[in-house]
Amino acid sequence: MIISIELVSRLIYQQFPEWSDLYITPVKNAGNDNRTFHLGDHMSVRLPSSAGYAPQVEKEQKWLPILAEKLSLPIPIPIAKGNANEEYPWSWSVYKWIEGEPLSHYNIENLNHIAKDLGLFLKELQAIDASEGPLAGKHNFYRGGSLSIYNEESRNAIENNKEDFDEGLLSEIWWLALDSEWESKPVWVHGDIAPGNLLVKDGQLRAVIDFGILGVETLLVMQQ
Repeated sequence: MIISIELVSRLIYQQFPEWSDLYITPVKNAGNDNRTFHLGDHMSVRLPSSAGYAPQVEKEQKWLPILAEKLSLPIPIPIAKGNANEEYPWSWSVYKWIEGEPLSHYNIENLNHIAKDLGLFLKELQAIDASEGPLAGKHNFYRGGSLSIYNEESRNAIENNKEDFDEGLLSEIWWLALDSEWESKPVWVHGDIAPGNLLVKDGQLRAVIDFGILGVETLLVMQQ
């Protein structure tokens, strides 16, 4: 589906006319799962690019404000939800804009302090009560769920790369992972901690974004 500036402008004009005079431009390096646009200087519009990503909207609308209150680093906070119409078939969101550049586009020689801050952030995230959170499923492509969902894909990858890697060793590692058990309380998982989802400013980690793959997992402990 083509999600253009013109489409977003019409959606804003129809559903949020109070913002219809603000400029709309695509966000640079915005990712594939959603299309993201600047809405003025202080907001962004985020629209799922296909039906598979549409369930993420309700999840983010519900949980991100709750998580944001318990985290020391900023995360995206939805401030409005747009509705589907005849032009665009899924719900969509308006967010507060967060300043920073993706780590993937930022030249930093020493990443140790960023890694430390990210580790602290993930510990904070996992410490938040996850008892009522969304379990791994289609909405987050089973991130944090049973590894068996990836069995066929992983076996094919091992087979297709056996000329470059030790097929026996990779198979042993994979079977060991499949034989693991869940032995801890549920925890939140971001699901996509990648350089493009870490915002940096002045050489410091400033925010973690893109919680579309957010879900709840149980820590995986390998059998001894």
